[in-house]
Parts: sequence; C-alpha cells; structure tokens
Amino acid sequence: MSMKNRHSDFDVTNSVQVSSSQAVCDAVCDIFHSCYHLASDKHIRRAFEDFDNLFEGHFDGYQSCDTFYHDKQHTLDMTLAMVRIIDGHERQSASHHTFGAKLTTLAVITALFHDSGYIRKNHDQKHHNGAEYTRIHVSRSAGFLRDYLKMIGLEQYADIAASMVHYTGYEVAPEDIKLPDQKFHLLGYMLGSADLIAQMSDRCYLEKCRDRLYPEFLLGGLTETRSSTGERKVIYASGLDLLQKTPEFFENDVLIRLENIFNNVYQYAATHFGGDNLYFNALNNNINHIKNLIATGNIESLRRLPPENPGTLEFLNEGHFVTH
Repeated sequence: MSMKNRHSDFDVTNSVQVSSSQAVCDAVCDIFHSCYHLASDKHIRRAFEDFDNLFEGHFDGYQSCDTFYHDKQHTLDMTLAMVRIIDGHERQSASHHTFGAKLTTLAVITALFHDSGYIRKNHDQKHHNGAEYTRIHVSRSAGFLRDYLKMIGLEQYADIAASMVHYTGYEVAPEDIKLPDQKFHLLGYMLGSADLIAQMSDRCYLEKCRDRLYPEFLLGGLTETRSSTGERKVIYASGLDLLQKTPEFFENDVLIRLENIFNNVYQYAATHFGGDNLYFNALNNNINHIKNLIATGNIESLRRLPPENPGTLEFLNEGHFVTH
C-alpha cells in the first residue's frame, strides 16, 4: 500500500477507519476473539461506548473533547495499535507468559481513557481548552480510570490502571511507576509504545504537529521555560519550528523510550502483521520525509489535510494561533 493512497483517517493498513469508534471497536474485538476464543468482550464494548460518550460530550459531568491534536482519532488509533502489539505478544509467547483475556481487557480500557485527562469537567470555568491541562493530563487520566473501573465493576484493577497509564506520559519517571506484577509493567510498556507509534505513523502526523500540536503546547505552557531568575527560553517558536525539531525529538527521545525504556515491545506488531511492522514503516516514512524537506528547504510544502477537528477549527478560524 502506498502512503499516497492511504486515507487520512484510516490506520496503517488503510482498512480501519480510526475516526470511527464502532469500526475500531469491531477491529479490536475481532483481534481479542482471535486470541481468546471463548472470552466475553462485554467490558470492551461497554468501554468503547463510554469512550465515545466522553469524547462527544455525553458523559455525565464532562464536556466534549476540545483538544486539537490529542483527539478521538488519536486515541482510537492508539488503542488499535495497542491490541495489535498484545496480539503479537500472545502469538509468540508460551501460555504461562501470555496476558489472557482479563488483562487484555484492562489494557484496552486503559488505552481508551489514557488521554481522558485532557477533557474538562462541566463546572470548569478556569480553563478554556483541555490543552491547558497538558502538564498534568496523565494524572487526571489516572483519576478518571480509577473511578471508571470502580463504576463498571472492575475495582480490583482501579489502582493498577491508574499507575499503568503513567507509561504514556512524563509526569512519573518510569522507574518510579509501582505495579504488583511484571506483566503489568509489560502492558505499560505496550501502552507507551502504542501511544508513540500510532501518532507518529499517522498519515498527517507532520501537518498535525505544525497545526495542532504546537497550539496545544502553547496553551499548555510547553513552548518556553523560565529560569530561576526569570529569564525566558523559547523551546518552540512556531509550528514550523516544532517541525524542524521533530527528527531530533524522534532520535533523542522517542527511540530511547521505545528501545530502552519500553524494551522494544513495539516489535510485537510485526508478528501481528505477519512480518512487517507497518507502524514503524509509516513512522520512518514521516521522519525521513521531514528530514528531506528540512534539508532541501521545502518544509513549508506540507499540504496534507487531516480530518476536520471541531476544536481545532473553532480556535484556528478565530485566529487564536499562528502555527507557520
């Protein structure tokens, strides 16, 4: 499959519409049943329904998702990648090393709500966009997961999921994440890996970095730092500046997390696909493309159009940000 022919809201196989909760739910349940033939998927299907309600603004106590980059499609894409990594692991592991249906169900639920911390509560009058929670969004996701698992009758996993989700962020150092069993750490590595490879293999990843991630960073206070003396240091001056620094971010942060911290678990996706790791192939295509554009001075030539995001349109059309 050529990247040129891939739809902007489809996964790396160009066969699953990752902007559709139903499409991803069906794909995830198909993989789940291929691993665990007799297991019930009721908690998974319930979680997809609740996820959809949460992100669309129909979950009691919460507004709809209004972040530009960390949107519904990202979470669905990441959840599908997570289940494919798990499937690869289950296929090549001895029975006593497999996760089984219960832990895989927990992993799916944790993936679906790993970015719930960006979503504002109804009574929140202090913040105008969920991106303002960027620095603490994983801790907020942990809180949501703890309450949600208790609500659906899986309270025995509430604290585990709340800890495990921190593998998708930077608020808690990996060595400080406490879990009762090495299998949960392994699932955490998979969560962190799926989060990275799904977003960076998105067909419109580069455009989204420029036009959606930079505005999130701006709102979240991640575009600059202040020294103890108050001296201002700019980290990202614009969306284009963020793009310029993307290859360095990949090589000095993402690869270290994938290979060292997360112990190369992303490679299980290749087993799922029967040989090629389609996520890493697409990711490398994106990184090589931006490197080439930087080298040739054509960085402003990016013109793929991601699917419309209501939150992005509202803010950008009102002229709140200049991303180029």
